[in-house]
Amino acid sequence: MACFHFSFDLNHFGWIRQDFYRDPFWTGQRTAIVSLFLLCAGMGQALAQHQGLSWSRFWRRWAQVAACAVLVSIGSWLMYPDSFISFGVLHGMAVMLLLLRVSGRAMSNRVCVLLGTVAIGLPQWVQHSFFDTRLTNWLGLVTHKPVTEDYVPVLPWLGVMLWGYALARWLLRARPALLAGPVPAFLHPVAVLGRWSLSFYMVHQPVLIGLLMLIGTMRT
Repeated sequence: MACFHFSFDLNHFGWIRQDFYRDPFWTGQRTAIVSLFLLCAGMGQALAQHQGLSWSRFWRRWAQVAACAVLVSIGSWLMYPDSFISFGVLHGMAVMLLLLRVSGRAMSNRVCVLLGTVAIGLPQWVQHSFFDTRLTNWLGLVTHKPVTEDYVPVLPWLGVMLWGYALARWLLRARPALLAGPVPAFLHPVAVLGRWSLSFYMVHQPVLIGLLMLIGTMRT
């Protein structure tokens, strides 16, 4: 993700020339990154429920994600006023985590996988111009992708989170050691980064953009 965003920033400041909106080399990376985000988020929600996460702790974490989503919208509006982020990955995660928290326990793994598959496929079958505005495109049934720097609607991405939720619940029953075993020493730095993933997500772009602006100023 950081490498992808760094490349995007290089393109924004004119240091490279790439089409991040249409070139499959870049759009494929974005799809893979978002998929991994939401798969892990679904798995994390299953683990949290397994450990008895209270509603109060859930709301505290949810509020952090929602607040960061608002900050992303404000920051992107300052940089890209014509294509600012109104429903990006953090906005989508806030809505989808809430849906999963409310309904996840009532669904079996098979139902999660089935509904996830339907969620992923539905935008390919159903589209309507009603969902093409900034106020309605969050659902995902758009006739064309909106002009925005990041767009992660509930459909189809809820499907990936449901798959992650089902995967973690299956692993907790069938292969619990994969999720509960000790972290090898050489992976400790990665584990620390994982514990502070939201903070890293929010900080890395301002740092990268600031460094590039500083270097650009020094070169002039």
